[in-house]
Amino acid sequence: MAYISEKFTRRKFAAASGSLAFVTIGAASFPFQVSAAALAILDVAYAGSMGSMMEGPLKNAVRSDLHLDMHGRAQGSDALAGLIVGGSIRPDVFISATPGPMMTVLRSDKAKSAEAIAHTEMVIAYSPKSRFASQFEAAAKGRSEWWKILEQPGLRFGRTDPVADPQGRNIIFTMMLAAKMYHQPDLIEKTLGPTINAEQIFSEPTVLVRLQSGELDASSAYKIQPGPFHLPYISLPRQLNLSSERVHQENPGLSLTVGGKTYYPEPLIYYAAALSDSPNSKGAAEFVQWLKGSEAQTIFRRYDYDSPDSASTLYA
Repeated sequence: MAYISEKFTRRKFAAASGSLAFVTIGAASFPFQVSAAALAILDVAYAGSMGSMMEGPLKNAVRSDLHLDMHGRAQGSDALAGLIVGGSIRPDVFISATPGPMMTVLRSDKAKSAEAIAHTEMVIAYSPKSRFASQFEAAAKGRSEWWKILEQPGLRFGRTDPVADPQGRNIIFTMMLAAKMYHQPDLIEKTLGPTINAEQIFSEPTVLVRLQSGELDASSAYKIQPGPFHLPYISLPRQLNLSSERVHQENPGLSLTVGGKTYYPEPLIYYAAALSDSPNSKGAAEFVQWLKGSEAQTIFRRYDYDSPDSASTLYA
């Protein structure tokens, strides 16, 4: 039926079928269920660090404001970018942490542009159940050096895979900068061990869960992450926390080679893009613009995300 202008996708058919089923049973008795069943689906692949906010208040606000049923997929940004470029997944919207993974998608012509929607910084989260908790608390108040605690024997530190996730690289960059700032050339070896350290590396959604349970003593984190888990954290100096939009220019000699690729420090900015082959292109475009508006930005502030400030739109 080529004369129909709007693509009747499988997802829309499922939604329409669900609505029809309710009407057949008796729409007068279930008006709210009929409305919910009729919502168009919006598939969003997003950086794993955003999980608590995306699957809670933001999902609810999208349903209320845009009348879309958001289905989220949380994973490391690099891994998601690879799946999108390779055609293994076909979401409507991609949200990455840092510009790098988004540029991978843009350069593959999977999206035309990406909007800056939020900003964060690196912190060190710690467990109140840890035997080192009192030391971390003192460091959080500026009474001792945080990096010295991480060097102690027996401390269990968690981080993500630097090959698949920007945060896994960002904690390494933070430690590189700390080694220089504090004149401690062996700081990385003492705190992180080898770049790929099986004893420290976990999937992003599980790191803070392990920290909350007491399985880990401390972990890398973005400032946005500890709050929903009721975990304390240590703020880091601006020179170390990768919050600057000019972090690469300010540290031109800093690089990390892992997984056969060389990376440079990037600002911790979240970008959102409506994908070119989106099954719900109208909903994707509306959602990306909505993320920049007051309703979404209020939710971001509530969850400790900072404003993207002057960060520019990304293009290939």
